[in-house]
Formats: sequence, structure tokens, C-alpha cells
Amino acid sequence: MEYLDRITQDPSIMGGKACIRGMRVTVGMIVGQIGAGYAVDDILADYPYLEREDIMQALRYAAWRTEEREVVLAVK
Repeated sequence: MEYLDRITQDPSIMGGKACIRGMRVTVGMIVGQIGAGYAVDDILADYPYLEREDIMQALRYAAWRTEEREVVLAVK
């Protein structure tokens, strides 16, 4: 995995979830916003303290994490 210097984990912040630069913004929140149809520019407008690279690293981190474990999906 490449070096992701904007992704931090601290047990005292958001219960140790992966966050952006030590802030209370989780990778999951970013990915959830993208999944809900928000564009990167929409997220940046809603969270002006974030930077484009924060979002890009959050997406790369999430992609890396999903490749590292097998997830069993329910089949209908």
C-alpha cells in the first residue's frame, strides 16, 4: 500500500476509526458521501477544512481495506 499520510487512527478520536488528519471526519463518512452521489466538489463545499487530497486518500484507503479482507455478501 502506498503511503497515506492524511489518514490517521487514534483511539481517542472517533473511537479509533480511520480519520482525516486527526479530525473528527472519518474515512467512512467520506466514502458514504461519495456513495450517496455527492461529488468531490460538493463535499469540499460542505467541509471547507478538507482538501481534495484528503478525499482522494480516503478513497484509496477504503479501496485498500476492501482488498485486504474477504467480505461475505448476502445473495438474494
